[in-house]
Amino acid sequence: MSDRRDEIGFESGGGMIPKPPEGFRSGFVGIIGRPNVGKSTLMNQLIGQKIAITSPVAQTTRNRLRGILTTPAAQIIFVDTPGIHKPHHQLGEVLVKNAQIAIQSVDLLLFVVDGSVGIGKGDRYIAELLDQVTVPVILGLNKIDLRAPDDEAIEEGYQQLATSRQWSLTTFSALTETGLPALQECLVQQLDLGPYYYPPDLVTDQPERFIMGELIREQILLLTREEVPHSTAIVIDRVDEEPTITRVLATIHVERPSQKGILIGKGGSMLKAIGTAARQQIQKLIAGKVYLELFVKVQPKWRQSRTHLAELGYQIEE
Repeated sequence: MSDRRDEIGFESGGGMIPKPPEGFRSGFVGIIGRPNVGKSTLMNQLIGQKIAITSPVAQTTRNRLRGILTTPAAQIIFVDTPGIHKPHHQLGEVLVKNAQIAIQSVDLLLFVVDGSVGIGKGDRYIAELLDQVTVPVILGLNKIDLRAPDDEAIEEGYQQLATSRQWSLTTFSALTETGLPALQECLVQQLDLGPYYYPPDLVTDQPERFIMGELIREQILLLTREEVPHSTAIVIDRVDEEPTITRVLATIHVERPSQKGILIGKGGSMLKAIGTAARQQIQKLIAGKVYLELFVKVQPKWRQSRTHLAELGYQIEE
């Protein structure tokens, strides 16, 4: 496996990269699966810190987000990908294309499914995509806390899928953390001996501005009705760090004036609720006091325009 440190570059704030101890393993693990099977929740739990947003709304993740888990024995760089689904607009096509690119550029794949229900068409579609890859695949059955104790047929179906493709299979619950130590050990054992790709104290390679935008979008997903969340994009316009407070100015882009009205709410109540909740999350991120000011701007059909998508940070990755 080639050393990708030059390709990735070094992120500020992490310090020097030490020489790894003997027997140290490292590598990139792609987390893939259908929308809403718990990929982002899983990565947050494994890393031990919230870096990926989560919500009950499907297709929450839009970007390939790297989370870094460093233990005394290994460094695992998780690549959390958008859920693979049938795209309905230009944004969807970009997201699915980026997820497919991620499949081809990692050392190990963790295929996450909803283990509380049987195999669906979407799972079989992804399994067929994975027939084209040469890296090892682990089939991870998430949400086992929701499965009936006597329902063995569900796992048998997944076991057949894994056995026919010579995949490893493991079960866990990202929500309750049941089975996560065994999953982590399984991942480490599948990785090759390698270097630290990032400083050991780094948990993501994304800049703080990106995470701030995602935390704002998460609150929109949680607080607004179904028609709004997928039509929003967040741009962090300014971050001013003062001795006692960090001031953040951000713009929420929507596609229709009606969506702007919903986001602002009666007397600005919805925007205030979104801002309050997002500010609390951002304060945890930077461990300091935050002043957050939000604006809403209508950008018609931005999800259908490659130009607008690129301006808002969504483009097919190399």
